[in-house]
Amino acid sequence: MLRATLFAAVALIAAPAFAQSTPVTVVELFQSQGCSSCPPANANVNALIASRPDVLALSYAVTYWDNLGWKDRFATPAYTQRQWDYAKGLRHDNVWTPQVIVNGRADTTGTHDGQIAQLIATTAKPAGPAVTISAGSVTVGKAAAAAPADVWLVRYDPRTVAVSIKAGENDGRTLPHRNIVHELTRLGDWNGASSVYKLPPAGAGLATAVLVQARRGGPILAAARG
Repeated sequence: MLRATLFAAVALIAAPAFAQSTPVTVVELFQSQGCSSCPPANANVNALIASRPDVLALSYAVTYWDNLGWKDRFATPAYTQRQWDYAKGLRHDNVWTPQVIVNGRADTTGTHDGQIAQLIATTAKPAGPAVTISAGSVTVGKAAAAAPADVWLVRYDPRTVAVSIKAGENDGRTLPHRNIVHELTRLGDWNGASSVYKLPPAGAGLATAVLVQARRGGPILAAARG
């Protein structure tokens, strides 16, 4: 018993102080508090977060509803631009809400039960380099790369945040949000070689994710949560 206890203690001390990535499916919701079609998709993504630990779900608030009666306090032009990048990558002529994109490869509205799960089941998963997140840096491992890719830092709030809507199409409703993105920062290029990128400190209550993604709204090659 003593030897087993000592072994467990040594193993605990020797354990590395970082989170090694495991394969995850990345689900990105583009939505707005001013859009009356968005609450069902928002609810479906919230349910997905609660039931699928293999899924990294991120919710981006876009800006093009902000002048139509209600300004979404989570919206920034960077998230709208990301959706436009996906429109180009997926060969769409326009953007809309709600839109759910899986692994940067396929999309749906996400408004009906089962839509997102079906898309996850039929969409290729990220199979690129290993991604390791530590306290102050992230390492993207060596792997074959057809072309340079972007490394994105995403900071999001994993808590459920209920927002009372006072105007616009959802006037009078209280909408629960989860995994709302607060920061989206490009860390640099990845060219196939093992590379290390510095991570700035996270804001209070925010979780960290890192995405390795083909440029111009292309497929997500790898992803990890901190």
